[in-house]
Amino acid sequence: QVHLVESGGGSVQAGGSLTLSCVASGSAAGRFCLGWFRQAPGKEREGVAAIFPRAGSTFYADSVKGRLTISLDNAKNTLYLRMNSLKPDDTAMYYCAAGRPASSRDTLLTDGYNYWGQGTQVTVSS
Repeated sequence: QVHLVESGGGSVQAGGSLTLSCVASGSAAGRFCLGWFRQAPGKEREGVAAIFPRAGSTFYADSVKGRLTISLDNAKNTLYLRMNSLKPDDTAMYYCAAGRPASSRDTLLTDGYNYWGQGTQVTVSS
């Protein structure tokens, strides 16, 4: 069983920055792929970034490349999402997740993730 708790959401103006954190219980970071997903009202949940901790491989959605950075502090069992140059389209509930995607091509798909946090809201105003 993996327990995930996100924090760090808030309201910012366009162009601003936020850093989201996700504390993972136990040794989740060593056993699972970890990802950040978001869901805006009326839209499906989408993957924005993922990381394979042991390999250090990272994956990003095209819409966030160059603006969002995923990282992991193994000593703290904490996953981060640094978000720069935020846009109103980034407004959503952000979730961290742990799981075993079938392949690296599937890291941004929700199907491969079994464990989810409760989410943290990010609101970007223009």
